[in-house]
Amino acid sequence: MTQPLKIIFAGTPEFSVAPLQALLDSEHQVIAVYTQPDRPAGRGRKLTASPVKALALQNQLPVYQPLSLKEPAAQAELAALDADIMIVVAYGLILPKAVLEMPKLGCLNIHASLLPRWRGAAPIQRAIQSGDAQTGITIMQMDIGLDTGDMLYKITTPIDHQDNAQILHDRLMGMGATAIIEALSNLPELQQNAQVQDETQVTYAEKLSKAEAQIDWHKSAQELQREVQAYNPWPVAFCQFQEQPLRIWSSRVIDSKTDKSATPGTILAIQKDGVQVQTGKGILCLMQVQPAGKKAMAAYDFAQARQLQGQQLQ
Repeated sequence: MTQPLKIIFAGTPEFSVAPLQALLDSEHQVIAVYTQPDRPAGRGRKLTASPVKALALQNQLPVYQPLSLKEPAAQAELAALDADIMIVVAYGLILPKAVLEMPKLGCLNIHASLLPRWRGAAPIQRAIQSGDAQTGITIMQMDIGLDTGDMLYKITTPIDHQDNAQILHDRLMGMGATAIIEALSNLPELQQNAQVQDETQVTYAEKLSKAEAQIDWHKSAQELQREVQAYNPWPVAFCQFQEQPLRIWSSRVIDSKTDKSATPGTILAIQKDGVQVQTGKGILCLMQVQPAGKKAMAAYDFAQARQLQGQQLQ
């Protein structure tokens, strides 16, 4: 067991909350929290604190919200904290070399993939979209590259066929909390045996966009199913029906093999369990959809109010 450490924690979204809570519950001392500046949120666009800031304030922790860590004043402020280590989870700011070298033991990152696969912004969604069999958490010693640092500790989880991005996010968030506590308990040995990432195995998890969530019915049912799951809860897969967007929250593959017998996007059948749509290869059953201006509903209920069979989704 290492001695209790003085920790600066840097994180912003919900994914960072469980690791911060785990550190607060541990023998270590969180001396400060760094998080993104408050942003407008909700319909009223009211300035809202990040989930990490909310937890920090509940625990009377000092909170720092610099716009950048490149400014000398921000760096001096961080250096004055005299931390043993900095733990970074989805913080959203680049840490310059000077900052990476300030804590005595450097900076560790909790990353939601099995590095070097899925470096970058959207590792959870890209793992689902690509049909990966498993993913996990990597604790990494940070350097100046994008998720390029040496790996200290990994834990894995299978990606279940029912996992969407929200389900997997929540599971990995808990795993991140477990992993950082485990890593800190054995840090000297892990740092001594750090593994360099294999650059030949690198893939990049590009940031998600709303545009990419538009369904292309010429793809296979399997590909589309993975997209529906990867884009839930954001940006949410969608298609066009009668020139209006129709969001697709959940679906399932009922036939993955047959080549198209109808034009891709054609509604083939309405069943209690959903609306069957022809794809480029196989049939996708839409289970929960959301018409423009309405709440999400069962696809069967959506179909009841409309003569859908034989119609075309764009």
